[in-house]
Amino acid sequence: MSKTSLLTSLLLCAAVGTASAGGQAGSIGVGAQYQLSGIGGLSVNYDTGLFHVGGALGFADPQGPTPATFELSGRFYYHVHHSAFADFGLGGSIGFASVPVGMAPNSTRATDVFLEPGFEIRAFLSSNVALSATAGIVIGAADAGGVAIAGSTIGGTGGPLFDAGVGIHYYFY
Repeated sequence: MSKTSLLTSLLLCAAVGTASAGGQAGSIGVGAQYQLSGIGGLSVNYDTGLFHVGGALGFADPQGPTPATFELSGRFYYHVHHSAFADFGLGGSIGFASVPVGMAPNSTRATDVFLEPGFEIRAFLSSNVALSATAGIVIGAADAGGVAIAGSTIGGTGGPLFDAGVGIHYYFY
């Protein structure tokens, strides 16, 4: 091999960035995300490398006399630590749900608001597929009163609360 070819190969290798996974700046992830309160659905994340922001939209229209439920949420997590295949973020989310109370035609609607400060761990199964798990405190506001920490109930009126914040996203970059 000539000296010119060797020099060109070395320059080309030096110019190419290293492959990395997890929290790549400028990437957009699509998938599904559920908060600790159970609010969630189809989701989009934008990752800046230092933090990620996202939102989810959920809708359910069961058959029968029960009216539809609408859900909307947003989240922000600052990456305190990251590695090649995972990151740990501090932040939280806010969720809104418009839920039916009673059966049609006499049903009314409740507006549940949930504030959820906490942390999120994202594990990248490959360079662009992430599983996430969230833990924290759930604070119910508006029509959703009460406070919960994993396994507790909101308002103390029933069984266990859906208390797993989970997600999966495919990132494009």
